[in-house]
Amino acid sequence: MPGTDVRSTRSGTALWPAKQPGLTVRRIPAAEHTRFAQTHAASILQTPAWGGVKKAWHNESIGWIEDGEVVGAALVLYRPVPGTNRSLAYVPEGPTLPWDRVVEAPRQWLDPFQEYLKSQHAFALRIGPTQTVRSWGTATAKNGLAAEGVTRFSGLEPDEADPTGLSLMRILQATGWVSLENDSGEFTSGQPRLGVRVDMRDRTPEQLLKSMNQQWRRSIKKSAAAGVTVRQGDVVDLPIFHELYVETGERDGFTPRPADYFTTMWKALNSGPEPMLRLWISEYQGEALSAALTVDVDRTCWYTYGASTSRHREVQAPTAMQWTSMQAALARGNWVYDFRGIADTLDENDRLAGLLRFKLGAGGHVVETAGEWEFSLSPLWHKAFQTYQKVQRARA
Repeated sequence: MPGTDVRSTRSGTALWPAKQPGLTVRRIPAAEHTRFAQTHAASILQTPAWGGVKKAWHNESIGWIEDGEVVGAALVLYRPVPGTNRSLAYVPEGPTLPWDRVVEAPRQWLDPFQEYLKSQHAFALRIGPTQTVRSWGTATAKNGLAAEGVTRFSGLEPDEADPTGLSLMRILQATGWVSLENDSGEFTSGQPRLGVRVDMRDRTPEQLLKSMNQQWRRSIKKSAAAGVTVRQGDVVDLPIFHELYVETGERDGFTPRPADYFTTMWKALNSGPEPMLRLWISEYQGEALSAALTVDVDRTCWYTYGASTSRHREVQAPTAMQWTSMQAALARGNWVYDFRGIADTLDENDRLAGLLRFKLGAGGHVVETAGEWEFSLSPLWHKAFQTYQKVQRARA
């Protein structure tokens, strides 16, 4: 197509106009943002529907406009500071931009965005570009788990390093952005930098099954022989999910979200003509043993929440549920099954290493994105906010 630069994305082919940037940044209608997200490999967290999930935040859709056309977009969540007109601006897993163009002229893309947010009284901007930086194939990651002296992905040679992602990291660091990654490798309160994805494009269920490790295939057979069944639930089944989710939180040491959060999520993501959010429940002898929520956006199926009981572990209900969900995602035309985040650990003795082994067993590969970064738009207000946060954490 003349005048168009075709970029291959993780979930398809995105069309970015190949022009010199003469960009403006302004608010765009939610419908326009939705259309853009559906064809440009946007994260589920970068769709207007997600704004309906995050009720505690104000939100708006922002577009980068070039010759009247939307060439980039962001769902901005604003966290107000009580008693003021100031707020933190957060763009989870975004913005959705042609990063190969951004790194060639970063100020032309990022400066107008920062100026717009200043006009909205934001004192700081937090972003999380999903641009790939490095990736490790299934075999490489598994070997890393077994390698002597390798405990983090940063110490494991990647199979691929993306020049655009590497440039983006350097540019952000050189222009005043601060990385929000901690040194522990543990999960943080933001979005994970490392994740596991399974490529499904042009594959059959039989090929997917063959790409899984022996443990996954054995577990799938075992659950079928035991009589485990998996069904797609509805909004009335959310209490089943939540009960299992609370048990999972107690077992794994995290604080579960309240039940009404998932009801809100269901309504926000399933209000359109096609449902985005799906619930899967695996049952054994009439008892629900595991459940999961998945979301579809632009040929990617995102595994967003999972839950299970410790009862009847021998029948492998969670594996049966994942396999059913993956087959259904493939049948809907998805090209990627995204298992979402993992901790930055290759230490086999780490309690979080089991999650990595499970996701790799499904035939997944590890992808590192740019992670979350913060830029101070008003240093005085930003410092005051950080001090307030420290005080609140100390009181907790």
